[in-house]
Amino acid sequence: MACDVLGAGRRLPMSNAAVRHLTVDAESADQRLDNFLLRELKGAPKTLIYRIIRSGEVRVNKARARADTRLQAGDDVRLPPVRLPERVIGAAPAAVPAREFPVLYEDDWLLAIDKPAGVAVHGGSGVSSGVIEQLRRARPGAALLELVHRLDRETSGVLLVAKRRSALKRLQDQFRERSTGKTYLALVRGEWPAARKVIDVPLHKYLLPDGERRVRVTDARDPLGQRSISLVRVLGDVHPPPGAAADAPRMTLLAVTIKTGRTHQIRVHLAHVGHPIAGDDKYGDFEWNRLLARLGLKRMFLHAWRLTIRHPVTEQELRLHAPLPPELADWGDVRRFF
Repeated sequence: MACDVLGAGRRLPMSNAAVRHLTVDAESADQRLDNFLLRELKGAPKTLIYRIIRSGEVRVNKARARADTRLQAGDDVRLPPVRLPERVIGAAPAAVPAREFPVLYEDDWLLAIDKPAGVAVHGGSGVSSGVIEQLRRARPGAALLELVHRLDRETSGVLLVAKRRSALKRLQDQFRERSTGKTYLALVRGEWPAARKVIDVPLHKYLLPDGERRVRVTDARDPLGQRSISLVRVLGDVHPPPGAAADAPRMTLLAVTIKTGRTHQIRVHLAHVGHPIAGDDKYGDFEWNRLLARLGLKRMFLHAWRLTIRHPVTEQELRLHAPLPPELADWGDVRRFF
């Protein structure tokens, strides 16, 4: 039976719905099975990928495998018949716009960009394309471009993209081992108590009936709860622009360093202790958000400000910094802090 070694730019004739065998190349070593298939079978719905894995139709070296199975170079991955349009692996759909983003750092191994608010990091869940698809479209000659981590759609700031499979693994290991330093800027309602410097509250992910992802606080008895730690430093009080009512709620600008990278962690932690983030449309104070919008704040005030990592090859410390974007820095008297 024909056996394809897949890599960026190789043609995959998926229009022939038949059992196929893929050989894992060196750049894909140590990747999870689900991520490997999502990358190689671009265009396949995630639900399909996970269904064929759960059903045992996908085999690794002739054995059943789980979604989190780590692949090794030379592994044989058997795929059941899957019918997709024939196309070139790595090529973005024609509808995806080519877009570059402000570069904070770049070398042969990784790229750090300043992601704007309002752009998803990847397509899916009703979003046709995101940062990674647009970058691939803008850089058709790139052998590999893969997200190292995620940012919420409405969060701006530092986002890492790997340019080599080995760099992706080493950087993701740092995030998994919590050896990175991730600090965000957040504007919250109310006066933050100076004594509150740590929020150590577990979080539980769940889905709404329409499939939208949400997170809530839980306790240590919850088997699905994940320990989540946020460190909070007060930068100072923020005064709104002219036109705000004299009795408008006070606001505090915080620098929040997360020791764990849970989904929506900062948003849920801050709302849980009574200080929701300005403009947060999921966990915030909606009446307050409407007031802020009338005063010119049109987005959530959460920005991935600083990220410290070790370079995946040289091991040197990299301190990445994304300046606060103008729509936040110019709101009220925020700029006096920078």
